[in-house]
Amino acid sequence: MENAIGLVMTGGGARGAYQAGVLKRIGELKRVRTHGNPFPIIGGASAGAINGAALATGCDDFAEATERLAEAWATLKPSDIFRCGPLSQAHNSITWIMDLSFGAILGGGNARSLLDASPLRHFLSKHLDCDRIQENIKHGNLYALAISATNYNSGKSYLFIQGKKGHPLWKRIRLVTIATKITVDHICASSAIPMVFQPVRLETPRGSAFFGDGCVRLQQPLSPVIRLGAEKVFAIGVRCGNKESQEQATDERNPSVAQIMGVIFNVMFLDHLATDIEHLDHLNQLLNDGHINQLGIEGHERIRALGTLVMSPSVNLSDLAQQHQRDMPTLIHYFVSSLGRNASSCADLMSYLLFTSRYTRDLIEIGYRDASERIEEIEEFLYSSREGDADDELASEAAETRKAGSGGKRKGSGGGR
Repeated sequence: MENAIGLVMTGGGARGAYQAGVLKRIGELKRVRTHGNPFPIIGGASAGAINGAALATGCDDFAEATERLAEAWATLKPSDIFRCGPLSQAHNSITWIMDLSFGAILGGGNARSLLDASPLRHFLSKHLDCDRIQENIKHGNLYALAISATNYNSGKSYLFIQGKKGHPLWKRIRLVTIATKITVDHICASSAIPMVFQPVRLETPRGSAFFGDGCVRLQQPLSPVIRLGAEKVFAIGVRCGNKESQEQATDERNPSVAQIMGVIFNVMFLDHLATDIEHLDHLNQLLNDGHINQLGIEGHERIRALGTLVMSPSVNLSDLAQQHQRDMPTLIHYFVSSLGRNASSCADLMSYLLFTSRYTRDLIEIGYRDASERIEEIEEFLYSSREGDADDELASEAAETRKAGSGGKRKGSGGGR
């Protein structure tokens, strides 16, 4: 498998709709419709795990899969993700009050999350046929899907991999890789935002444990697809490349709980990808300048230069979320707003929890527009290294067509190291 491109999508809750917009535009490329899935290796965490699984289940028709994914995000309702009714919220609130007030006397630890994300499993089961992942691997449409989750019992990061027989497995400190059939439960676990959604129980070869959001411990989000053999990496982040990276005016007041949670989520969902990209660019530069060789440290592991292309929002998604806060169900909006002193202090947190169609449609549109503005760059990145092989393939197919009087549908090729 040569010249394989790995797709990396990190988390971001509702911000994952931006990734769907980017993918939808890529799915419209003529060469994508001709060659098939351009990403034989897919890695995802949190919302990125949902989007990655959607592609893995439908990559036999990549264009249609991206259209279905965008439509699912565009019609999303908060009730598809978490319970919004007064009884559910009252039960959660009473449980928290009892734990915080009388936990030491009556026994605590009963509060599991701020919101009940039980509906998410039903929503994913409705839209994802995970049995098709293995079918796509069998027919060569996909090499591997890797989904990250955090084991709350051991504190380790787990990487669940479903791929072609013989795919790499590796061990690192605080990281466990497992070859397994990926299910909706794995996806729910990877997307269980800490404190907000309840942990998910999973059975593993090491025993049963509770898992949460894959971004918590995934400090090198590019690593899974690289170790699975990607020669180039296409990453879709959810941090604004301009505004969110600028230092904002300092608010000298004590930060609210909403502000603190927003900062924590920004670190989890946004910073790890940006830092990993910086490290990879630095390593590429050292290789190109000849400061290190491809044998790597003490010759234990081959190091190679990797091409990267990163898509990120052109607008500040926190600002956009602030405009849509009133779209949330009244009770949920009241609950989240009570954690902050005003709409601005809740903006970062809300940008991850606004599973409303008006907000997600705006995100899809932004992602689609951003990809359209860079579509020539994206297409060159996806196919530049394959041009020679593609020409040979076309010539071979033309000869076969002349010989047999019929031709077959061409499929994209994938590679590994």
